[in-house]
Amino acid sequence: MRRLHKLAVLMAAVTLAAGCGGGGSGSKSPLSAAGSQSPGSASSSSGGASSAASSAAQSTSSSANAAVVVIKPAANTANADPASQIQVSVANGKLTSVTAQLSGGGAVDGTLDPGGDSWTSANPVGVGHTYLVTAVATGADGKQQTVTSQFSTAKPSGVFAGTYSPDNGTTFGIAQPVSITFDKPIADKATVEKQLTVTADPPVAGSWHWFGAQRVDWRPQAYWAAGTKVTLHMRLDGVKSGSLYGKQNRDVTFTIGRALVATMDANAKKMTVTTGGKTTTLLTSSGKPGFETWNGTMVVLEKQQDIRMDSTTVQIFGVNAYDIPHVYWDVRLTPSGTFVHGAPWNAGKFGKVNGSHGCIGLASNDAEWFFNQVIPGDPVTVVNSKDTVKADNGYGDWNLNWADWTAGSALH
Repeated sequence: MRRLHKLAVLMAAVTLAAGCGGGGSGSKSPLSAAGSQSPGSASSSSGGASSAASSAAQSTSSSANAAVVVIKPAANTANADPASQIQVSVANGKLTSVTAQLSGGGAVDGTLDPGGDSWTSANPVGVGHTYLVTAVATGADGKQQTVTSQFSTAKPSGVFAGTYSPDNGTTFGIAQPVSITFDKPIADKATVEKQLTVTADPPVAGSWHWFGAQRVDWRPQAYWAAGTKVTLHMRLDGVKSGSLYGKQNRDVTFTIGRALVATMDANAKKMTVTTGGKTTTLLTSSGKPGFETWNGTMVVLEKQQDIRMDSTTVQIFGVNAYDIPHVYWDVRLTPSGTFVHGAPWNAGKFGKVNGSHGCIGLASNDAEWFFNQVIPGDPVTVVNSKDTVKADNGYGDWNLNWADWTAGSALH
C-alpha cells in the first residue's frame, strides 16, 4: 500500500508541474486538496490511494483542456525580421482579445479571424521597433489565459526611403499627380506598390505607374475635381525589396484647389487661360525652329519671381547662347528648363513670331498676371508644336493614354 501511495504522490507532482508550465491563471487545481493530506491519512486505507489517483486523473484532464497560446515573434526576441508580421494562435480554446502596442507609438492594427483561432497584424513589424503583445484566450476548460510577448526588431543596414510630393497640408492644381522618388532602386516593385495607396474625397479611381526603378506616380484617369481631398498612405516600414527594407509609414493629405487650365497654340501664338468660368487670351512667342517648345501637357512645378537664365545649363552654346541676369515672372514647367516667363526683349514678336529657345515668352504685364494666377499642379498644354514632352520630364504623366498608364503598374 505504501508503494501505491508513493506512486500516487509522484503522479500528482508531475501533473502539477505540467499545469504550471502551461501558463495557467494561478487558481488552485483539484490536486491541491490531495496534496495537502498527511502521509498517514493517505496510507491508512486503499481508499486514500484510490482518491489520490482519481485527483491526478482529473488534473490531467483539466490541463489537457487548457488554452495554449503562441505568440510570434516570441518573448525576448531581440532581432525579429522587420518583414515579419505579429501572429497569435491558440489551441484548445478561443482568443477573446489581442492587443499589440508599439513602444512610443500607437496600437497596432490586426485581424482576429471569425473563429477566434488566430490574430495577424496588418503590416510588417518594421525596422528598429519594440512591441508588447497581450493575448487573452478562454480554454476548453472554461478558464482564461493571458499571455504576453515583448520583443524588438532588427535594424538592417540596407534600407530604402521615398521622397514624396505633394507635402502634407498643401494645395495643388487639378493636374498634380502623387509622386514618390526612392533613394535606391526598387527590386520588387509589386511588393512595394501593394503598400502604397491613394484615397480621395470625393472618391476617384486611379493607378500607379513606374518610371524606371526609383520613381512611381499615381494619377486618376482625368484631372482631379476642384476641392478634392487626396491622401497618400505609405506603409513601407519593414517591407522587403530584394536585400533592402523600407522604413517609412506616412499619411499625407493635400487639397486640389480651384480649376485652371492653360493651352498654348504654337501656330496661333496665343495662350488661353480658363478659370472660374472665364477665359483670358495672352499673346505668346514660343520656341523658334530648331528650339520648338515641347508639345503636350506639362504641369506647373514651381514659381520664382526673378531668376538668372544661362543657356549653358540647358546645353545651348555658340551663336544661340544667352546669359540673362534677371528674368521675371518665371513659372517652371519641366526640370529640363521649360518656363512661362516675361520676355520683354521679344517685344513686337508676341502673337506674330516664335522667337524663344523653347520657353513660352509673354509681355511683362501678361507674364506677371499669369504668374499670379497659377499654382503648382496646374496643367499647361501646348498644341501644334513638335516632339511631345516625355512623361517623366517633370509631370508629363498626362501624355500617356490610360491604357499605357495603367500598364506601367507593377500590379497590372
